Amino acid sequence: MLPKKISDEECRDNAEKNSADYNEEAFLHKAMRFAGVIGREALLKAFQLYYVLQKPELPAKVKTIIMGALAYLVLPVDVVPDLLPVVGYTDDVAVLAYALLQALPYIDDEVNAKAEQMVQKIFGEKNSYK
Repeated sequence: MLPKKISDEECRDNAEKNSADYNEEAFLHKAMRFAGVIGREALLKAFQLYYVLQKPELPAKVKTIIMGALAYLVLPVDVVPDLLPVVGYTDDVAVLAYALLQALPYIDDEVNAKAEQMVQKIFGEKNSYK
């Protein structure tokens, strides 16, 4: 059975509900605290989502998906607990990957540059994104 089509109004309502779960401060705190465990590439993808979320032209449906993915990343309860070595973040990465696929058309050079700068600040690396 196919999922029902969601109207723009329902997407806006869902975005408002997800914004209660998505907390920018919690996201930034967890990203910095667990950067080494999450890994550079996954963290870069998370920051791409974080920065594309700030674009005013982003459709409500995509905002909802991104906020849900970033909220899932910072929630203390996961399908696969984050405390498990190696596999603990696989579910988080899968959720981020799905959100990234939805947001890809809106991720531009500016979003990529901001995400890369943030990851560089955290990892203390030279620019490796082109």
